[in-house]
Amino acid sequence: MDIAHLKTVVEGALLATGGPLNLNQLNALFPDEEKPGHGLLREALAALDADLEGRAVELTEVGSGFRIQVRSGLMPVISQLWTEKTPRYSRALLETLAIIAYRQPITRGEIEQIRGVSLSANILRTLQEREWIKVVGHRDVPGRPELLGTTRAFLDYFNLKSLDELPTLAEIKDIDNLEPELELVHPAMAEAGPLESHGNETTEEETAQESVGGEDVEQPSAEPEAAANDQKHGAD
Repeated sequence: MDIAHLKTVVEGALLATGGPLNLNQLNALFPDEEKPGHGLLREALAALDADLEGRAVELTEVGSGFRIQVRSGLMPVISQLWTEKTPRYSRALLETLAIIAYRQPITRGEIEQIRGVSLSANILRTLQEREWIKVVGHRDVPGRPELLGTTRAFLDYFNLKSLDELPTLAEIKDIDNLEPELELVHPAMAEAGPLESHGNETTEEETAQESVGGEDVEQPSAEPEAAANDQKHGAD
């Protein structure tokens, strides 16, 4: 198959879709007798990537596949055209997400041990509703607490191909430096400001409400017995 034609089809498909397309999805666009295969598709994608060099859009590979997007350097200007603002997430939510990303698979109790405060159920609910985290298993200890991990949607949102593209823990000396590193990946991380180190003190504001999407959402009461049991048995 002619690479120039294949490149045009791939570009059209990526522009028409509402999300990333992987190699299998791109290959499925063609009749059985004309399927290009992954090798030719990668050649076409490389040619498309070269064509887009210096333009306002770029070809990016994320967790779910390939997509064409506005170059990140133009986002401060382009974002002014959006009538709907990016949700503003609380520092506690972003800190929890960072801990899960770096320490997964991890239990709720282990997250609470790292942060030094009880974890609001609303934070986990919000992360799951955004499909950034999911239950990936259960710790083999009494109570079998859920193990949490990140998803492909997390990689897609933060423009990552894999978790390997996150800075390694060896490059980060303490948990307070996680947020500045993630800020480089996606501007949503920058809006919440630096991560807070809470020590062993639980603030009323954190247990009572979290700012999500610019709105204060009332939190359900903490579950101290479940958290204590998780903390006791969650760590390896």
